[in-house]
Amino acid sequence: MANFYAAYKAKIKHADQLLKQKGIVGVGVGYKNPKQPKQGACVVIYAETASAVSTSSVPKAVSTTVQGKVVQVPTRTIVSGKIKVFHDAKAKVAPYTDRIRPVPGGYSVGYPSLPASPGVSGTGGLIAINYPAQTQYYVCSNNHVLNRNNSTDYTETIQPGAADGGQATTDEIGRLDRFIPLQKTGDNYLDAATCIPLDNSLLSPTYATVGVVPGHLLTYRVGEVFKKVGRTTGAVTGTVESVHTDFTVNYGDYGGLGVIQFRDQSVILGATPTSLPGDSGSIWLRSSDNYAAAVNYAGFEDGLRSISYPFGWFSQLFNVRVAQPNLGAGDIRGVRKKSYSYTRPLTTKQLKAIKTFLSRKATEITRPQI
Repeated sequence: MANFYAAYKAKIKHADQLLKQKGIVGVGVGYKNPKQPKQGACVVIYAETASAVSTSSVPKAVSTTVQGKVVQVPTRTIVSGKIKVFHDAKAKVAPYTDRIRPVPGGYSVGYPSLPASPGVSGTGGLIAINYPAQTQYYVCSNNHVLNRNNSTDYTETIQPGAADGGQATTDEIGRLDRFIPLQKTGDNYLDAATCIPLDNSLLSPTYATVGVVPGHLLTYRVGEVFKKVGRTTGAVTGTVESVHTDFTVNYGDYGGLGVIQFRDQSVILGATPTSLPGDSGSIWLRSSDNYAAAVNYAGFEDGLRSISYPFGWFSQLFNVRVAQPNLGAGDIRGVRKKSYSYTRPLTTKQLKAIKTFLSRKATEITRPQI
């Protein structure tokens, strides 16, 4: 029986080679049998189709070395379908596509349509506050939801988003503030951005169906039960299926990115769809205590699996905490765990390598003179 450390080491050793095989889209770490956790850990392999598994060289076990000994780690292959980053939200689910002021977490946001650039609707995951200053509220969401083209260009934020009838003239609540550029080459860890409101009073430091979120988790583990509210799927629940999962994700023509690499992501599995067009940016809470856990940004064709990363990473890089009423800041729950069944905070090296960029303000745009 393999433990999670052995499974993690095996994933690091074999993931890149496995992801080169046609139809294999993800490699991570989870339980060999989720219904029988005592059977130990495995390397979880996500495949687009059953035929991709049959035609690829997917071994029943992979080897690694732990304390000088060779360990065989079992694999578990999941036919998950193709990964999708959703830009084409259409279906409207009341009330989360409605216009609402002040804006809580869980509702439709996006950027407006332009003549040559269609707008989008995603989800404003939750409201955060700068920390330790505690003077400014923000909307936390994805880069591809708040940023029109993965650049520092000025982008308005509207609520509701464009797919839900939002207009720049009547529904603007703020603008893109900071974001982490998605990298065409190299490793990505977050699809993340913040909106700074025109005024703090436009945002409500609450979360749809929940109320005030007390803070965020430092880490979480395989098997934990989460819940979230998203623009399209509404209120849903899911269970952490895998962590430390590497993916190749197709962003299509967004920012000219195409297929890019993500490292150490989490997969949350629902009994019903959890990640459909419009749910990008929604934020998972731990069901037992409502602490913010993970940020959804992509999913698979059937919507049952959410691809997410720890909200703790967002907090580390943007220097924010979950917002509380009266400019308060939530706490951080948990301690770093030795077990690799848990996610891990970003390292000092990663924090230095992953850069946040500040977008332009409208007043900084230079327009040609006519």
